[in-house]
Amino acid sequence: MTEELTTEETENGDGGNEAPKKPLATSFDLQAEYEGSHIQDTLDQLDKELVGLDPVKARIREIAALLLVSKARRELGLETEPPTLHMSFTGNPGTGKTTVGLRMADILHKLGYVRQGHMVSVTRDDLVGQYIGHTAPKTREVIKKAMGGVLFIDEAYYLYRPENERDYGQEAIEILLQVMENNRDDLVVVLAGYADKMEIFFRSNPGFRSRIAHHLEFPDYSKGELHEIAQLMMENQSYKFSDEAQEVLREYITLRMTQSHFANARSIRNAIDRAKLRQANRLFDDRSGKPLDRDALMTIEASDIQASRIFTM
Repeated sequence: MTEELTTEETENGDGGNEAPKKPLATSFDLQAEYEGSHIQDTLDQLDKELVGLDPVKARIREIAALLLVSKARRELGLETEPPTLHMSFTGNPGTGKTTVGLRMADILHKLGYVRQGHMVSVTRDDLVGQYIGHTAPKTREVIKKAMGGVLFIDEAYYLYRPENERDYGQEAIEILLQVMENNRDDLVVVLAGYADKMEIFFRSNPGFRSRIAHHLEFPDYSKGELHEIAQLMMENQSYKFSDEAQEVLREYITLRMTQSHFANARSIRNAIDRAKLRQANRLFDDRSGKPLDRDALMTIEASDIQASRIFTM
């Protein structure tokens, strides 16, 4: 992959010999490094797991390219410090932020930017204590678990509650800011949440904004994308929709998207779980001594979806 220069030992000030310097490469094969890291496997997995989100996927590929080039610069003696990789993921619930965080951790590990490649997902309750002296150890324990990987803080804006003078969130914020600056070569922090609330949070805490290098916006899914997501979920669980159920599902998605607390793919997953529950009860109630075949066990019928209360609201 690389061509190495010959190194020589140099005399130190007291007449002894220093350890040989690490040879610098004269070239770096990006394609070979790309193939050897197997990050394409992770990118392919991301494509299979998440429907749509083309801007997000494109940004992940751009970050991967940045990491590869940074690695080349380091091996050729051009990199002076590791790139800043802390990120902000903004978007509504169920748009794939956690999944992208997991895949990003894998990419960072495969390219040697974090030691382990795991992700620790937390909320305010995992970081902020309820009395004096409780927050610092809680926050540091979480950071310790995440070190060598990615710390994913969901609904990060809840760390900051200026209306409560006795709130301990500011202490967690100060510890996080210090770690993000001093340990950025061994920990990547991802702050996630609604776009409008995250903007207020960044305005109130400029230290975070200055440490975030990558801002990724996760758009809501379209009706067609949600239907495709439902199909993928069903296939992964060895289920399928009947033709009539397909049409009812489209109607369900249209109605569900107009409701409050709609959570994109998460709402679709919940709907499928309830349809599976109704299917199981339908099969149990209809038992007549006739053995069930694979098709009956796999198929969600229109009635399994139509029983949802959303059609009577």
